Amino acid sequence: MPEISASPPEEQPALKKSLTVFDGVSILIGITIGAGIFTTPSIIAGYQASFYSIILFWIGAGLFVMIGGLIYAELGTRLPNTGGEYVYLSRAFGPYVGFIFGWAQLFIIRTSPGAGLSLAAAYYIGTLVDLGAKGETLVALCIIFTLGTLNYIGVKRASMYQNISTLIKVGGLFLLAVAGLMMLGGQESQLATKVPPTATLGPIGNVGALMMLVVFSYLGWDRVGYVAGEMKNPQRAIPLSMFIGISIIIVLYVSTNLIYHHTLGMEGVRASKTVASDVATILFGPVGAAFVTLLAIFSTTGSINGTTMAAPRVYYAMAKDGLFFRWFNYVHPRFRTPSHAIIAHCVWAAVILLVRQNFEQIVAGMTFAILIFYGMTTLALFKMRREHIGDQQCFRMPFYPVLPAIYLIGIVSLIAVRGYFEWQNSLVDLAFIATGIPFACFWCRKPGKRELQR
Repeated sequence: MPEISASPPEEQPALKKSLTVFDGVSILIGITIGAGIFTTPSIIAGYQASFYSIILFWIGAGLFVMIGGLIYAELGTRLPNTGGEYVYLSRAFGPYVGFIFGWAQLFIIRTSPGAGLSLAAAYYIGTLVDLGAKGETLVALCIIFTLGTLNYIGVKRASMYQNISTLIKVGGLFLLAVAGLMMLGGQESQLATKVPPTATLGPIGNVGALMMLVVFSYLGWDRVGYVAGEMKNPQRAIPLSMFIGISIIIVLYVSTNLIYHHTLGMEGVRASKTVASDVATILFGPVGAAFVTLLAIFSTTGSINGTTMAAPRVYYAMAKDGLFFRWFNYVHPRFRTPSHAIIAHCVWAAVILLVRQNFEQIVAGMTFAILIFYGMTTLALFKMRREHIGDQQCFRMPFYPVLPAIYLIGIVSLIAVRGYFEWQNSLVDLAFIATGIPFACFWCRKPGKRELQR
């Protein structure tokens, strides 16, 4: 892509500070609850023998994510600038590390979910209207660019859809869980059923693969910091958004898994590709299945919209620092959004969709890649604490340094297990991230790049 000169920095309009705690919670929940809770439980059931061991992993992963949320809350209030991990990593370790993160964001980590979730939404729409393979692809592309347009014309419009879709998905999942538990009164519980695992990676390998899927279902909580520069009071909004949002998600995921396994049992969950729809059909009939289908559509499109709100701010922040295409360093004079970065995000998501056209292939390796950067941001917290970076009026996470140390050990363990048991796929993922190294050498040595302020 050729570089196109942006307006001089002094002529650039500033991003509008309009987001509140409610918006932050909506972004977090809206991005996190996508297709994961509707697709991963049936795969996860193949890695364990009983529901009780599986639910412990869901709860444990939720608490693990809560620690990550506290880490990101402190980092986000120490450096309350638009860009999230890019800002934290660049400030702690320099522009090279920040650039590699931003490169991975654009080319795999954030655009891949947009492509995969749009295809998942098209699949759900296809259960209501016969689309065919080409029709599903066309609908998925329309979803990407419709939500991109919504974000292009204003963050408040995008956040409005985020709030609406979040209320629908949260309310719908709560309704499914509560109504489902009420309907189970006359049915025999299947929670105690046990069957041998079908996966063949061994006890440790099965746990590692299972945790990758569970963590994938929780991904999205980290995106709140991306829009810190557009929050009215980030020192208050970021910690509250993290704590409230992650707590709600843990309750929803545990409740939903409980209703799945209570209704279908281990073998039934494993055999189902649309577990939520199958459970709703058993409990409520065809009307219940249609309800879950609509819920899944809102969940997937809400997740795409949240990522489209958050991720382009990283590309914009990089370009503003002189570390990416200058064309991305542009705020629309009327809509006050990073419009060029939003266009690039949507176009690349469409390219991934057209090239791969398979949900599982699109999301493969994303969790592995993002865990690497989660580990780096945790190290960034230790460094900022030691150097007193942004100490003034920042949120300080409790039980430091014990909690972040536990979190870091967990991340390294997951990366090591996946790297050992699936070393070929892991090497491919690492190689893809490494393609940004020569570009980092070019941009990070360019004269005129802006250093992050202390």
